[in-house]
Amino acid sequence: MYIFTTTSISIMKKIVVLTGAGISAESGIKTFRDADGLWEGHDVMEVASPQGFTNNPELVLDFYNQRRKQLLQVLPNKAHLALAKLDTYFDTTIITQNVDDLHERANSKNIMHLHGELLKAKSTKGDIDKSITDCENDIFMGDLCPNGHQLRPHIVWFGEEVPMLEKAIEITEKADILIIIGTSMQVYPAASLVNFVKPNTPIYFIDPKPSVSKNSFNNLTIISKTAVNGVPGIIDDLIKTYKN
Repeated sequence: MYIFTTTSISIMKKIVVLTGAGISAESGIKTFRDADGLWEGHDVMEVASPQGFTNNPELVLDFYNQRRKQLLQVLPNKAHLALAKLDTYFDTTIITQNVDDLHERANSKNIMHLHGELLKAKSTKGDIDKSITDCENDIFMGDLCPNGHQLRPHIVWFGEEVPMLEKAIEITEKADILIIIGTSMQVYPAASLVNFVKPNTPIYFIDPKPSVSKNSFNNLTIISKTAVNGVPGIIDDLIKTYKN
């Protein structure tokens, strides 16, 4: 159990949650940051970079078509569902590195996707064509945006700018408490967000193999559990203390 005093919780009006691949992995979403550095048998730069798309667009489109199909077959897990309960009691923003829609399906209300969304498509001429459309179906070569340019997944690939980063920093700066779940804190610039919280902001790091130590940040609590096993308890304690 994680106990919070009534006095401290009374001033915690803004909760920011940073989620990474670990929370989605427990729903069955495969990740690529394993020991071999491969994602479904591909070097990540082959399928998640502008250069990879230029070299073999059919491969890249098929890769994300398969990821999209997989996403539609899985469900939010207990960690996603627990986080959704925060909206009733706190001003909560989830900033996720994940491109799935599991937070949305768990009914969290305020979600920012730093790295794009798998169930959306955009033009390959993104600097010209700003429109982003919903997409649950496959994307093939020859599928065009309204302006006649090839469609691609709405994913921020390696080497591309993260357009939502500045907004994410603004939100993180206002946090009264920061919860970090299932991320290696190795993917930049997303991993830098923790550096923008106010001094002495309580930080809770939930991961079965924590990549940080107790001395990494001020006021840090490390919970060495998976998202499914670690998140519901801390959320319930926050809510119970707040209600009292």
